[in-house]
Amino acid sequence: MIITKAGRRMFPAMRVKMTGLDPHQQYYIAMDIIPVDNKRYRYVYHSSKWMVAGNADSPVPPRVYIHPDSPASGETWMRQVVSFDKLKLTNNELDDQGHIILHSMHKYQPRVHIIRKECGEELSPVKVIPTGDGVRAFSFTETVFTTVTAYQNQQITRLKIDRNPFAKGFRDSGRNRMGLEALVESYAFWRPSLRTLTFEDIPGMTKQDGWNRILWWLLSFIKTDWKILTSYQQR
Repeated sequence: MIITKAGRRMFPAMRVKMTGLDPHQQYYIAMDIIPVDNKRYRYVYHSSKWMVAGNADSPVPPRVYIHPDSPASGETWMRQVVSFDKLKLTNNELDDQGHIILHSMHKYQPRVHIIRKECGEELSPVKVIPTGDGVRAFSFTETVFTTVTAYQNQQITRLKIDRNPFAKGFRDSGRNRMGLEALVESYAFWRPSLRTLTFEDIPGMTKQDGWNRILWWLLSFIKTDWKILTSYQQR
């Protein structure tokens, strides 16, 4: 998962479908992202695997993304797919934009929290989510990800460019390159054919003159090398 100093939208975005809520109860929906372990990782290219590279960096300030539709009734939450597509990730520990702060090259697990309104009075983007009977947390192992500042695998790069709606610029640039190549090919009829340059193409030079110059250059080169070798052997 890409993270940047300025903040990058999480892609793929987390989407959940909720059931079993009280239709008349008001709820906050929030997400936080916690470390999977206390390790730092590196990507090993020759084996295409992530390997442990040491202990994790120091903990980052707690951040919580509160869904912008909160609070809403259980009925409202259950009749739609709840998307966290506006959540942004950053590696800037001094971030003041409310983005989720993470370390690069660490593994993380997103958690979705369902909080009854009366239990969410102290809910804050910069505080740990409160606990209690009115708060439930849900996590899914399929959503574990490793943070990077640049993709380590070209296949992942291609997949995300093709699927990410915010990567339109990358897709358009690729199409433009293909379009330019097609345009150049369409005008191939006026391009002169390539051929090998010969001595006769150089004004005032015959083939014999050309070979004489090449021979002179080779002899000069050999003579210079011989002087260097002789000098080295006499030391």
